[in-house]
Amino acid sequence: MATGATLLTDHPFRRPHLSTLLRSSNIPSFHPLRISLRINRLRPNFRCSIAEGSTALSPSKGSAPSSIVDCVVIGGGISGLCIAQALATKHSDVAPNILVTEARGRVGGNITTVERDGYLWEEGPNSFQPSDPILTMVVDSGLKDDLVLGDPDAPRFVLWDGKLRPVPAKPNDLPFFDLMSLGGKIRAGFGALGIRPPPPGREESVEEFVRRNLGDEVFERLIEPFCSGVYAGDPSKLSMKAAFGKVWKLEQNGGSIIGGTFKAFQDRNKANKPPRDPRLPKPKGQTVGSFRKGLAMLPNAISTCLGSKVKLSWKLSSISKMDDGGYSLTYETPEGLISILSKSVIMTVPSYVASTLLRPISVTAADALSKFYYPPVASVTISYPKEAIRKERLVDGELKGFGQLHPRSQGVTTLGTIYSSSLFPNRAPDGRVLLLNYIGGSTNTEILAKTESELVEAVDRDLRKIIINTNAEDPLLLSVRVWPQAIPQFLIGHLDLLDTAKAGLREAGMEGLFLGGNYVCGVALGRCVEGAYEAAAEIAGFLSKKVYK
Repeated sequence: MATGATLLTDHPFRRPHLSTLLRSSNIPSFHPLRISLRINRLRPNFRCSIAEGSTALSPSKGSAPSSIVDCVVIGGGISGLCIAQALATKHSDVAPNILVTEARGRVGGNITTVERDGYLWEEGPNSFQPSDPILTMVVDSGLKDDLVLGDPDAPRFVLWDGKLRPVPAKPNDLPFFDLMSLGGKIRAGFGALGIRPPPPGREESVEEFVRRNLGDEVFERLIEPFCSGVYAGDPSKLSMKAAFGKVWKLEQNGGSIIGGTFKAFQDRNKANKPPRDPRLPKPKGQTVGSFRKGLAMLPNAISTCLGSKVKLSWKLSSISKMDDGGYSLTYETPEGLISILSKSVIMTVPSYVASTLLRPISVTAADALSKFYYPPVASVTISYPKEAIRKERLVDGELKGFGQLHPRSQGVTTLGTIYSSSLFPNRAPDGRVLLLNYIGGSTNTEILAKTESELVEAVDRDLRKIIINTNAEDPLLLSVRVWPQAIPQFLIGHLDLLDTAKAGLREAGMEGLFLGGNYVCGVALGRCVEGAYEAAAEIAGFLSKKVYK
């Protein structure tokens, strides 16, 4: 964690209007915020899109808060930071005073970028799909010039029958790719058109939905490894409706996957779509994004834009509803106990943390939140000399591509491998290849009992079956990061549990207390950002209707 917190110290940012905020507050001259102001005067400008006129919070120690904020965001991971940024940039008229509190000493949550000895790697999320919501967040946070995009033509591979086979990237690739047989392709085509068994009338797993609609080969050779790579999950238990809701809705709305696609296309053409923000970059093709110095640049930049609205090492100890409809929150901080009054609260911490915090308020909500499952995942980052790569895997002397996924049926332990040094620039020294490998997940929880050396040996053994020469030298180990509770699983019943938790809060009279984070909106980084804009709009709607004296 410490490495991720200090990674960007060579790229400092100036907090906007901090001198104005401090002059209007009761913070003494020796307070760390004033010290940081004197330091920041020496730093270069960093442009953030934060609304003018926002004010800093002046919390008070003990039980007599001196001010009230519009919203407290609990959790300084990417979801919490993006919700706060969305409130500041899109809804400052109803939420000018916001606060983000983080129990740890850094922002970013599971986003952990490390730079050392000429290498730069990720130990949590690796990249994102550059959708318009995340590009808006990037631009508003001042990172447009730091955005890096992968090659849209970089192939993605799936291991099948001992060979890496490219995944079709475009519709015209479908007749020619060798990952599926001709019979499997025909079955998938008929199923997509609606010539397949009808829905069973109950919530289906991902496996059930895909086998019914598209056939066994699509499931076993495409979807199963995709579920392993994205969710580290078991598709026989993941809910299609919860985990891949957009695809699930196609069949619901159009009678088949193809029918739903045409209907969605028609609906989009009929809708009055607002013009695209001209500030946003225009990615080419199907690609992924990161930043010049890794994903950690995003939470650090957002935190800098928000300035003194972000409080680190603030551990929430209690939350209660006030008679006027607001909330009282008490924190353990480096300065002692601090109490905050807020008109609204959104919790973006993991569901098991939220469960503990909310149990005194609603046992129903706490019980529901405690049932979400987070399996363990380890990221193993290693490097080989370029000559260790098998010649048949090189194109013009380079390892090209996004990476590879490994179906559980193919006799390898590793879930997948990302070609980090091929995907983005300046990730490894010349002559070296940087590989980020994921191992564990719902189908391999035994990784928690393994040593670091055992995990590295398992990954190296798998790679020597696929892309590394069997007689190559041992890899250079850069990092083994084990996440004991990594990714929330959207299992069958997930949405019902989430509805139960929200209903429990409503029944307890907790209007204005919202749930957010990846177990609510989705596990991909891009979905966390999209969900942040949705949550900010919901909070703003609540605040605009609520009258406080």
